[in-house]
Amino acid sequence: MFLPQEIIRKKRNGDALTTQEIQFFVEGITRGTIGEGQIAALAMAVYFRDMTMDERVALTCAMRDSGMVLDWAPLNLGGPIVDKHSTGGVGDVVSLMLGPMVAACGGFVPMISGRGLGHTGGTLDKLDAIPGYQTSVDNDTFIQVVREAGVAIIGQTGDLAPADKRIYAVRDVTATVESIAMITGSILSKKLASGLDALVMDVKVGSGAFMPTFEDSEALANSIVAVANGAGCRTTALLTDMNQVLASSAGNAVEVREAVRYLTGAYRNPRIHAVTLSLCTEMLLSAGLAADEQGARAKLQAVLDNGKAAEIFGRMVTGLGGPADFVERYDHYLPKSAIVRPVYAERSGFVSAMDTRELGLAVVAMGGGRRAPADRLDYAVGLTDFIRLGQEVGADKPLAFIHAQNEEQFSQAAAMVRAAIRIDDAQPEALPEVYRRIALADL
Repeated sequence: MFLPQEIIRKKRNGDALTTQEIQFFVEGITRGTIGEGQIAALAMAVYFRDMTMDERVALTCAMRDSGMVLDWAPLNLGGPIVDKHSTGGVGDVVSLMLGPMVAACGGFVPMISGRGLGHTGGTLDKLDAIPGYQTSVDNDTFIQVVREAGVAIIGQTGDLAPADKRIYAVRDVTATVESIAMITGSILSKKLASGLDALVMDVKVGSGAFMPTFEDSEALANSIVAVANGAGCRTTALLTDMNQVLASSAGNAVEVREAVRYLTGAYRNPRIHAVTLSLCTEMLLSAGLAADEQGARAKLQAVLDNGKAAEIFGRMVTGLGGPADFVERYDHYLPKSAIVRPVYAERSGFVSAMDTRELGLAVVAMGGGRRAPADRLDYAVGLTDFIRLGQEVGADKPLAFIHAQNEEQFSQAAAMVRAAIRIDDAQPEALPEVYRRIALADL
């Protein structure tokens, strides 16, 4: 018989917890026999004392097993269950393209996504811009859409990793969110409860990243790869660049519009194309859907070129309540702002740096993100046609187009965009889209 306070004391003193102690504590959180004060105390002890990789695996598995764990085997789908998770960024609309692309190559993608947090955009918020699309559905609907379309992107259901919800709520108000051990458990418990065979992790690096430094991003990626594989899920990670907006747009409806244009071939921003292909390639290789990188990329390009990926996106939208002709008539369905106007730099030169976090906050300030959890979003506002690092700006080349609802919004956003983008006389060196791949063998 364990006592919660003795488990807290043990971790406070810097000792490693056993798997049984961690399981007991998480079961108490799920049943409600352990209160917020004790959760907060353990979270603070972990924040200062950290956890070994064995402890992190035990925590992740206990949180995963605190609710339903989906079992796809009885459905005989005929393909592997695979997914991707990103630490979030600005203009990171990868999930909307990646899921259909991997599904078109023979994978099944049950993607549990989140809402916007701080300056980062949320995949669910973007999908909410599609009329009728349901991001909150029961497990039976979720499973049915995955089976029929190959991919479904929804929010966390109440019976998937419920312990994580309680722990995260306490961490959020006790300044313990930044613990890499706890971040690892929070991310992976939800993903692994989806019954995955393989996972790829996209960890952002740079001025718009969740983790403040390259070293912190690398440490999180290492932790996730080690823990996920330790929990039985084949996982790799990519460190990708967030020193500038990833896509050409940032906002909700504007990013959905860009995703559809990407899938149909109308326009593909080269940076998001490079990141999306790299992440999809990892998924195909880990899932055994391609023998090598060259073959994976060829399969992915083929499903873009022949329209299969776009068709699957349309089937997912319809299956989750959206319009049956959304891909063909997306511009008709997506909301538009009252003002669409360019913002120009105050001097000519080359774009040498971006404060990507501030660009994300410019979207939040217009109502495209939340200042408080209960805020209602304006799905139409945002930024499009972004300048990229190293490009030249002048009187005929805007920094971006602002989608605002009134002049006050436009003026505020224009000031924030100008302040976030640095212009110099010299052209900077180009940054890579992908910095590093991390696999279990590298640890």
